[in-house]
Amino acid sequence: MTFRRFVFATALLSSGCPASACDLCSIYAATEAQAESGSGFFAGIAEQFTYFNTFQSGGRDAPNPDAEHLSSFVSQAFAGYNLNNRIGLQLTVPLIFREYGREGAHGSEAGLGDLSFIGNFRLYEGLTEHWTFRWTGVAGIKFPTGDSGHLNPADQDFAAGIGGHDLTLGSGSFDGLVGTGLFARWRRVFVSANVQYAIRTEGDFGYQFANDWIWFGGPGVYALLNHKHTLAAQLVVSGESKGQDTLQGVSTQDTAETIVYLGPQLAYTWSTRLSAQLGIDIPVSIDSTGEQVVPDWRIRAAVTWRF
Repeated sequence: MTFRRFVFATALLSSGCPASACDLCSIYAATEAQAESGSGFFAGIAEQFTYFNTFQSGGRDAPNPDAEHLSSFVSQAFAGYNLNNRIGLQLTVPLIFREYGREGAHGSEAGLGDLSFIGNFRLYEGLTEHWTFRWTGVAGIKFPTGDSGHLNPADQDFAAGIGGHDLTLGSGSFDGLVGTGLFARWRRVFVSANVQYAIRTEGDFGYQFANDWIWFGGPGVYALLNHKHTLAAQLVVSGESKGQDTLQGVSTQDTAETIVYLGPQLAYTWSTRLSAQLGIDIPVSIDSTGEQVVPDWRIRAAVTWRF
């Protein structure tokens, strides 16, 4: 491996957009798979588990009157092809499992979520032995392949803080996805920043999710940095912000939220073939409307293999 390729490989893991608390909003974008060596196939899986057990009313923590909880596990299997050094295409297939309950009632949902097809673009890159700067972009479309039955107005009242929009596997809509990311490194210190925006359309039963902002990034340092392996630790600030969803043109009362997370992430690469990451996110600020069950914590992991 030339040193130029090695330096690029050290930046791989900080460019992917993670799944968020809104399982239907975000796509794991494996932009780290676009190594400098040119075209080729890549594949991998991204996992996220989020536990919801804090009850909020009017944006403030409140007693959980019916012991409501929601556990959400989302697996995103993805595969793609890099056309050249700057452009890659990716298909993502999400599988979702949710377990939920309150006093006297429990249930679960499992199945296929909404598929997405995106393009990854390297807009600018500059690197030397001691520094790296990279600007990437993501654009694509999400397809209505997941079961949207819980969006039926007759299925909106499972509990005070858990509604059909929390349990549905799909949105029933074609949605646009755009995003961008920056990565800068000087010797062993780096910083990354990524933003993703979901552009929603009306789906099944006249339900329309609000457009959604997702962000992810923070400073980090390489504990291991050589021509074969890298190991990086990063302090990640992430979150999302969305407005009120609408049902048949009328705004809902319990769907807007802005959540900020803080937590550590470890990232590992082997050569230009394998990349992996593991992160834990703890909410430090939650602002919600109506009555909602909001996240207590989440854990993320991803592995990408480049053929």
